[in-house]
Amino acid sequence: MATQQDLDFTYTQIDRLFRLSMGEMGDFSGALYDGDFTLPLEQAQRRKHEFVARSLGIGPGKRVIDLGCGWGPMLNYFRSIGATGVGVTLARGQAAACRRNGLDVHVMDCRTIEPDTFGPFDAAVSLGAFEHFCSREDFAAGRQEAIYGDLFAMVHRLLPPGGRFYLQTMVFGRNMIAPERIDVDAPRLSDEHVLGLMAAQFPGSWLPSGAEQIERSAAPHFRMVSKSSGRLDYIETIGQWHRRFSQFGVRKSVVKLSLLPRYLLSKNFRDAFASGINANRICFQRELLDHFRLVFERVG
Repeated sequence: MATQQDLDFTYTQIDRLFRLSMGEMGDFSGALYDGDFTLPLEQAQRRKHEFVARSLGIGPGKRVIDLGCGWGPMLNYFRSIGATGVGVTLARGQAAACRRNGLDVHVMDCRTIEPDTFGPFDAAVSLGAFEHFCSREDFAAGRQEAIYGDLFAMVHRLLPPGGRFYLQTMVFGRNMIAPERIDVDAPRLSDEHVLGLMAAQFPGSWLPSGAEQIERSAAPHFRMVSKSSGRLDYIETIGQWHRRFSQFGVRKSVVKLSLLPRYLLSKNFRDAFASGINANRICFQRELLDHFRLVFERVG
């Protein structure tokens, strides 16, 4: 699994820049356009929140745990409809931002949660965090499905019979190349190169091979209720993020200047955040990566 240091590299380093670009509780997971790409980003994200709550049967008085809660947009939506949300994240910048906005968020490894940690929940969500549960080393050692199975077992213990788990995650796509070919120093804009840039941005993380692997790992704890691809929605979302990050702002310029020493001294930082290439979007356009919204129901 990605360590706290890995996740701080990815998320805490850009915490202030993200909030200035996307808002205090902005979403850093794919929105739900459902074919209507004329929607403003915020409206598409709101549509996603409504879809998640509806899929889980969440309303006033319900209690939900958010595994890898980011800057808290899903928790904030649950709060707005009268539900109670508890979030966990390893990224300290995200947790601090959530707490400033009155959200109940804890810095901890979500794999360690037990029923008596926070009490029982009616449902669980995880949007974008599943991508960080397995490292490349775990994958190489053949531990990937066991790691996912342990995670589903943990969520199973937190929910009542029939309780639902919404999982939104990137996976490797149908055009994924052999892992050993991924190389950040490969020819510019080659598949090997753009995947290498993604690996630099998300150290310690390795994706599932597809939705089928996730479904396999969920059994016997959960059955899949629904599955939908969000690849095209994610391509649009990433484009909108890029425009927001690129917009000029005095405070944003100050933050970027504060990152200059890291840019000068760290190749990893340059590869991850300053390559000038929107590697994430390219990977989805080429179907090196895919994206799924999965709804599971607890069995047993």
